[in-house]
Amino acid sequence: MNENLLTQEANDPVKVMLDSKDEDYDKAKHLEKVQSTVTDIAADSRAERYLNRKFDRHILPWLFILWLLAFIDRSNIGNARIDGLAADLALDGNKFNVALAVFYVPYICVDIPSNLVLKYFKAGFYIPFLVTVWGIVSLCTGLVKTYEGLLLARFFLGLAEGGLLGGIIIYLAMFYRRHDMLYRIGLFYCAAPLSGAFGGLLATGLAEIKTSGYNGWPFIFFIEGAITVVVGVISSFFLPHDPTHARFISDEEKAQAIARLKLDSQGSSSGNANSEKFSWHWVRIALLNWNTLLLSLDFFAIITPIYSFSLFLPTIIRTLGYSSVKAQLMTVPPNFLAFLTVLLAAHFSDKFKVRGPFMLIGCTVAIGGYTMLIASSMPGVQYGGTFLVAAGVFPSSPLVMGWLSNNVAPHYVRATATGFQIGVANMAAFIATFTYLQADACVFCSQ
Repeated sequence: MNENLLTQEANDPVKVMLDSKDEDYDKAKHLEKVQSTVTDIAADSRAERYLNRKFDRHILPWLFILWLLAFIDRSNIGNARIDGLAADLALDGNKFNVALAVFYVPYICVDIPSNLVLKYFKAGFYIPFLVTVWGIVSLCTGLVKTYEGLLLARFFLGLAEGGLLGGIIIYLAMFYRRHDMLYRIGLFYCAAPLSGAFGGLLATGLAEIKTSGYNGWPFIFFIEGAITVVVGVISSFFLPHDPTHARFISDEEKAQAIARLKLDSQGSSSGNANSEKFSWHWVRIALLNWNTLLLSLDFFAIITPIYSFSLFLPTIIRTLGYSSVKAQLMTVPPNFLAFLTVLLAAHFSDKFKVRGPFMLIGCTVAIGGYTMLIASSMPGVQYGGTFLVAAGVFPSSPLVMGWLSNNVAPHYVRATATGFQIGVANMAAFIATFTYLQADACVFCSQ
């Protein structure tokens, strides 16, 4: 009897249809509830701002310090040059320029591979590891006694530093939404021009240390390298791998952080990099994307004056007729102005959600500065030109990086695209390191 009833119910098309509709209805309601929850969480502007402030307090100060140290350690060779490095190591001809260029060979080669392994080795450990390694290399640079030793030190410094910039961009994308990213990139990247100001002051003092066997300039590398090592080790205890490993937010806030990233990517990402698997398919998509190709070329054009400015500013100012100490100190004001303009450009770019117009403004200002440097023979006017160059080129760098990062997803597409962009851009270093040759210095000085 019971079996017959079950058979009748199973064969009853009306009953089956009703059950199916009920099941579909329940599923639809559940999905609607989930989507509504995600939308409500992500749309809660107060909760968004509160979560961003937590990330800002616990993550950005460390990234700022790490990038500050990175730029100091790669460009302090310019400070050391005018404090005796060139004389002690007999860097005649273009040897100094070659030493600068060697840094960028491994720097370019490791960009994409480093970005791809970032998640595997855990970002909170991997980034501090890179910092610690290049700090050791920078410290050892003070021990070199020959030109060949300097080349070797610069090579390994580039190898260790190569994964940092792309790693930081990807790292930020694990925590912030697209239109919150550029301001955060600006907040850490403004350390680059500040390094010129701070590094110049620090180098001025360190170069005055005189002991037997060391003529001032080695202490620039000894002290700055040691600081980098200490900071690298300490930062490994404070940087979370991703939002799910952040000890300073609640479980509810972790869920919110993942949900808003998923919503922000419009389904192209799970919101959690840990759940995404590597595939060469993502690499191909990134490299064939027009955004990647065009914005990489843009970055190439922008990074050329940034590198030449950072490396040669002390030398250029000295050729205007100032002493080594005064030249070091005079690098501070232009770099401090660049620090302020990076913050302003990043803030208003995120506020208005545009990148290109601010880049064009910056490039126009920089062209004006270069015109003053080239056309005038008056030291005061030429020095004024360095202010415009600094204020124009430095803000453009975070703008172009943020622009690409905003337009590629998921994790491995962004990792590949960002690495490719930085790799292409840093090829400009081979131009930048040879824009100011020793032979040109005499002509420049005689104007």
